[in-house]
Formats: sequence, C-alpha cells, structure tokens
Amino acid sequence: MGSLRAAGKYCPLPVPRARRRRWPVPFLRALAAAGVLLLTSLIGLASSSMTPAAAATSPAATSPAATSPAATSPAGAATPTATTKQATTTSLKDTAYWMDATNGALYSFGGAPNYGTMAGKHLNEPMVGMATMPTGHGYWMVAADGGIFTFGNAQFYGSTGNMRLNKPIVGMAAMPTGHGYWLVASDGGIFTFGSAQFYGSMGNKPLNKPIVGMAATQTGQGYWLVASDGGIFTFGNAQFYGSTGGTQLSAPIHGMATMPKGTGYWLISTSGAIYPFGSAKTHLYGSLASQSLRSPIVGMTANYTGTGYWLASASGAVVNFGTTEYWGSVPSGATKTVVGIGTAVGNGDPGSPSFQAGSYGYDVSNYQCTRTLPTSHAIGIVEVTGWSYYPVNPCLANEVTWAAGGLNLYTFISYGTTVTQTEPGCTKSATVTTPTECDYGYGAAMHSYNEAVAVLGKTRTNVPWWLDVEPDGGWSTTTGKNRSLVIGAFDALHYGAGINTVGFYFSPDNWSKIVGNYNPPAPLYVAWYNTATPSNSCNMVRTVATGYIPTGPIELLQYTDNANGMNIDGDYACA
Repeated sequence: MGSLRAAGKYCPLPVPRARRRRWPVPFLRALAAAGVLLLTSLIGLASSSMTPAAAATSPAATSPAATSPAATSPAGAATPTATTKQATTTSLKDTAYWMDATNGALYSFGGAPNYGTMAGKHLNEPMVGMATMPTGHGYWMVAADGGIFTFGNAQFYGSTGNMRLNKPIVGMAAMPTGHGYWLVASDGGIFTFGSAQFYGSMGNKPLNKPIVGMAATQTGQGYWLVASDGGIFTFGNAQFYGSTGGTQLSAPIHGMATMPKGTGYWLISTSGAIYPFGSAKTHLYGSLASQSLRSPIVGMTANYTGTGYWLASASGAVVNFGTTEYWGSVPSGATKTVVGIGTAVGNGDPGSPSFQAGSYGYDVSNYQCTRTLPTSHAIGIVEVTGWSYYPVNPCLANEVTWAAGGLNLYTFISYGTTVTQTEPGCTKSATVTTPTECDYGYGAAMHSYNEAVAVLGKTRTNVPWWLDVEPDGGWSTTTGKNRSLVIGAFDALHYGAGINTVGFYFSPDNWSKIVGNYNPPAPLYVAWYNTATPSNSCNMVRTVATGYIPTGPIELLQYTDNANGMNIDGDYACA
C-alpha cells in the first residue's frame, strides 16, 4: 500500500462498485408499513429561563470548623475491574443526563429539558461541577469561587461567591429533598446552605492528597468526601465501605457516585477505572480501565435505580454501562472543557444531532472525484478510506472543502485478521469473543483516522465519524467475529482518537446478518430507499426492518442513490 500511495495511485476496492451499494427493504413490506402510526419527532428539547444566583449578594456560608469530628481514615483498597462495555437492550429509559462546561454551557441528552445556561455570560471563576435536583427537573452549577447558579426548580440557598476561600471549591452535593446543598473545597472545607447541615470537614486537617468530590447520604444526614488518591472521609451517618487510599493508582481519582440507598459507592479515576465499595461491588457494570483515552474522565453519575451509570470525559464524550442508555455526546470540537455530568428525567429523545432535523445533503467518496458536486447542501459526508487499511481517498481534501460546515467523515470497514499488535480494550469478553478481529478493526480505524489527520490536520478531522458496515465487506460467517471487529473499530475512533460522536451506517436488512444483536451506544445512519418521504421513512424504518437493529437514535437517512438525478447518494437528517 505504501508504494501505491507514494506513486500517487489509488488502490481500487476488491469488489468493484460504481458507488456505495445499498440494499432497500422490499417494497411490499414498506407498503404494508405505511399504515403504521408514525413515531414522534426525535428532537424537541424544552427550554426554560434560568435564574443565575448573584454571588456578590449571597448569604454567608457555614465556615469549615477546625474542631470538626474526625473523619474515618482511608483504609483498604480495591482493584479496578477492566471490563468491556455491555450493550443495552431497552429502547427507552426514563432517565437522561446533563453535562456542564467551564464556561457554564449546558448540554442536554435523552430529552432532559435545557433549563438554562451561563454560556456567553460573565463568570468570575470557571465552573467546576454541577448537582441535580432529586426530581430530575432542575440543576445547580457551581464555580471555583463557590458562585451558585440555579436552573429549573433548583432554588438558590446561598454561595461563597463573596467570601475569601483558603482553597477553591471543587464540588457540591444536594440534599435529597432538594432544599439545600453542600460545597466542598480542595482542602476539605465544607460550606452548608439551606437545610443542609454541617457534620464535619477536613478543613485545617492534613491531607495526603486534595479533596476532589463529595456525595450525600440517602437521608441527607451525612456525606462522604473523596481525595485524589481515593481516600474516603465520612461524616454524619455516612458509612465507610473502603477506599483506595493505600493503593498505588495508575491515574488519580476524580470523583465518586453512590448507590441509591447509600449502601455503597463507586470511585472513578481520570483513566476510566472504577473502584466499587460496599453494595457497589455487585453493581460494577464495566469500566474504561483497558482503554487508551485521549481525554480524561471528569464525571460519573448513576441512574435512579443504581442499575447502571454514565461516564463523561473532559471533551464531552459519554459512555454508558449497565441498563443506562447512550443518548449522545457533546459535539466534537466544542471549545470548553466539560466538568460535570448529572442524572435527569427525560423522554428518550437524543441530544443535539450533527445536523438540524429536516436538513438535506449528500455523501461522497473517491467515485465522485471527477464529478461536479451539488453546490447547495447542509449535509456533506466524505469517505476517508474505502476498505480497511487502504490508502486515503485521493479527493479527500477537495471533498472536505466542498462539505464545508456540514462535514462528517466515514470509513468503510472490511473483515480481516492480520494484526501486528494487541490493541486497548481488545481482551476477550462477552462481547469481544475474538480479540484478533477486534485488534484488526481497531488498527483499521486508527489507520483511517491517521490518514485523515495527515491530509486535513487534527482540527478538521475532529468531526462526527461513521463506520460503514455493509454486506460486501468480506465478512466472516460467524457474527461474533464480525462484532468483535466492529467493536474494535468503534473503540479506536471513540477512545483512541477521541472522537466524541462515532456512529454506524448500515441498511436495516443487513445489520443483524453481519454483527448479530450488537447494540452499540451510538447514533445511526440508515440506508433505506422507498417511495415515502424522507421524514416519514425516518419514523417507519424500525417497523419495516427485518432482524435486529440497534436502539440508538436514527440521526441520518440515506434515502436515494440518485439525488436530483445526479447519480449521487442523498441524505436526510432525521433528528
């Protein structure tokens, strides 16, 4: 391949294709499905006004007491379990999530209402985290100076915005009633507001490492503090279940999340390793300990039943475990760092898609190199490589220029087993049954990414990517082998390359034939040609599919291979 590329040649695909082939669902099934009630639109985030708390006029906080009760010393250590993320099988959940960023930006997913944001408004200090109402219908944002900003039905009970602090605020926890909250500083100082009571602090006490987070008990009559070495300090009725205070960690602890009844907790490190204690030991649903991450993990939040959790990275990428659903990540290229994630109540709608619903556009590849491309479009999806480990699309730079602000990238994934090294996350598990194929897929996707960076640079490459999974990829007859390869490719782009949004392109008749019932936490781009309008097709595609298709949001529909009579694929934004 290297010599062909050096000679300026483009290696043709093993299976000749005039353009990317699609396999439409048989017309009779489509016709029969036309009477099916259409699903509601997948996007419709509600927006309410926000009430920023005036830090300059906030009431005084309860000062950290030098004579506070002694904390339970860190003791006992756990070993993080590195497991492969398990797919979910339920299409909708009643829980969703929010994320906030250093500039006060708020990102909503799963149909959680956006009650307001501080983005574009002056902040004395950057945001460092958030806490959510127990009802899931509001949230607080907290800044490093202890400034509190309230949204939805979250009420303002005070802040430290007008106080001189010994150390910056690093987190907060809300009362189970929602009628108060605690702030914690990096030196372990505790500040109480509303009905939240002071049960002690680490203020003026020696710490091996700074405090990085806190959590409240189920009754609100106690709380835990966690340090960056995993040291746990308990106050009030909070019980000590263990810590990593005496363990050599590969990466610092960044925060914690608790079981719903307060009978255990998880500690999360910046590398994505999870350390469970108490009842959380039997509720460890996976971690990212085996992955190589481009962006550190900055937050963790559990669903209301404790049967799953989400992790969020500083770039806004989200990973789900257990019964939680993946509703989306912060759009790639966001300029501000994500600092927190919180559980919300949603309606199952996904987060902000790559394109505005109802937008039209096209996808192009090396086969359009000599053609004049349409000038008017909102969607521009461009091929990087047309086969695993193949040279880059020779027209990539020109087609990316054509795509302009509507750019997404895709790479065609084909089967293979020739590998030279073991890749992160490709150890054998329930989902990765054949590590060799996983290694191959990981390497193929990273090859495509690196080829794109060489042509476009990292900034232009940091856009949503699609993995093209089609029947003519030379696939194995064993779906488990194919699934392992596809998981490796997804992990490479999402974790290895740090691409927040990585989705899958496929036709509804062929997904399960290739990868079985694999349900990736990712958006979908479906190829389905029929006589219905694209908007109706978006709503009908699940009802006419033969076999299993993933539960992720259907963001894009490829509705024709002859858009406007130009012999080019036409795409439509569903959500």
